[in-house]
Amino acid sequence: MIYSMTAFARLEIKKDWGDAVWEIRSVNQRYLENFFRLPEQFRGLENALREKLRQNLTRGKIECLLRIDSKKQAAAELNLNKELANQVIQSLQWIKSQAGEGEINLADVLRYPGVVEAAEQDLDAISQDLLTAFDELFTAEARINDLYMAMAEEGADVDALMEEVGELQERLESRDFYTLDAKIDEVARALGVMDFGMETDVTALSGGQRTKVLLAKLLLEKPDILLLDEPTNYLDAEHIDWLKRYLQNYENAFVLISHDIPFLNDVINIVYHVENQQLTRYSGDYYQFLEVYEMKKSQLEAAYERQQKEIADLKDFVARNKARVATRNMAMSRQKKLDKMELIELQSEKPKPSFEFKNARTPGRFIFQAKDLQIGYDRPLTKPLNLTFERNQKVAIIGANGIGKTTLLKSLLGIIPPIAGEVERGDYLELGYFEQEVEGGNRQTPVEAVWNAFPALNQAEVRAALARCGLTTKHIESQIQVLSGGEQAKVRFCLLMNRENNVLVLDEPTNHLDVDAKEELKRALKEYKGSILMVCHEPDFYEGWMDQIWDFNELT
Repeated sequence: MIYSMTAFARLEIKKDWGDAVWEIRSVNQRYLENFFRLPEQFRGLENALREKLRQNLTRGKIECLLRIDSKKQAAAELNLNKELANQVIQSLQWIKSQAGEGEINLADVLRYPGVVEAAEQDLDAISQDLLTAFDELFTAEARINDLYMAMAEEGADVDALMEEVGELQERLESRDFYTLDAKIDEVARALGVMDFGMETDVTALSGGQRTKVLLAKLLLEKPDILLLDEPTNYLDAEHIDWLKRYLQNYENAFVLISHDIPFLNDVINIVYHVENQQLTRYSGDYYQFLEVYEMKKSQLEAAYERQQKEIADLKDFVARNKARVATRNMAMSRQKKLDKMELIELQSEKPKPSFEFKNARTPGRFIFQAKDLQIGYDRPLTKPLNLTFERNQKVAIIGANGIGKTTLLKSLLGIIPPIAGEVERGDYLELGYFEQEVEGGNRQTPVEAVWNAFPALNQAEVRAALARCGLTTKHIESQIQVLSGGEQAKVRFCLLMNRENNVLVLDEPTNHLDVDAKEELKRALKEYKGSILMVCHEPDFYEGWMDQIWDFNELT
């Protein structure tokens, strides 16, 4: 007999009739209490389930959840209620004769309720399959308790019993029978998933929230090798710190791509550097890699200079002496040395971006004035806000992800209506908006995108504008949808820079950008003469040059 249970178990069932998922949660309490969340057509299972749980448990608060995905059966023949169909047709004909117009649509006849009868599934058979779902787990748990009782008997083979207990326990633990719920809570809470609710529809989440859910799912799977591509994007400082500690203690291997240097440096011990289609391994953290890389680069440059001087001297000697009989052999010897020489090649420098934002005419004093503003979609995300954003101000909005920073920007811009209050926008505004995320599937090339936006430019000017943003010929001639996140961001910055703006509204502009691009963007924004309102989660980027910091956690 199982005396108590604190556990979580999940079981998937795949049958001809469809798929089902059972979930059972339990916490200890002094008496047995059952709760069931079942589809309407399977409410009749409750009594049988109560009895099954009573046979295996004596205490605990138990919650059982069932999800059903029935397969739509392709009927071999049409089940037609001919009598009803005939009545519907006669009624339609009478209506037509009375009205003197109209046509009888046979498709409407078939759509009439009851004319076409759907084949009913055998609910009894499905119910039987569902009831047997947790038999294996309960049986294993009951057997474990029986084995523990047997160990107390005189003359018991404790070693054999313990071996069997170990096998059964391993089976239950492999199904996370005891610990999964606690793990889910830990990871979800640490990454901020709890903040927007575990029951929230994923399609209704923001980009940052969806990223957190995907990351939480990946960490819970505990794979042998964890592959992480820019995991700190959309994470705020608190969640980045937790992820840092998680990776520092991660028992398996992980491969990490990140442009967040402080985070990267705290969790890695090996660096693989990709340059000019070559992969080079370095031991140590990022700063140790950088030191060794710069030293090797300097040594290569020095060797290249020495070789170029030697080549120049040899060519000069050959040119001066190959025509003279007395020195022809020496000239030929030096020519052979030149021919056999293995040339040192310097790595071609990757294009570095050069950002510059154009200024428009001076706007009025006030850019945005929010009065008793409440933002949100179906419910308010903030208390009434009274905010003022003035000409030439540079303001950073910080705070945890998923609490409404992007919604605030869109409400100020008039993209989404506020729930309450109003936003007064100033005069002569030329707004440039950099969105956090854009729709995928863009089949245009960067050249086409920029040319369509600025038809007055010629092709050479379009290519030059994209090149200034750090994009190569290969990038600008590829479809935008196949470019990396950083390359797509550079295309969007190119579109932004070629317009005259007096206000820049930037939503997480540093996401996906490499180190060089971040530094150049920071320089360009510091030199920009207009107003800047920016959402950012990287203190290293905005600290030291912003006029104000709006902490969204305090606004809500």
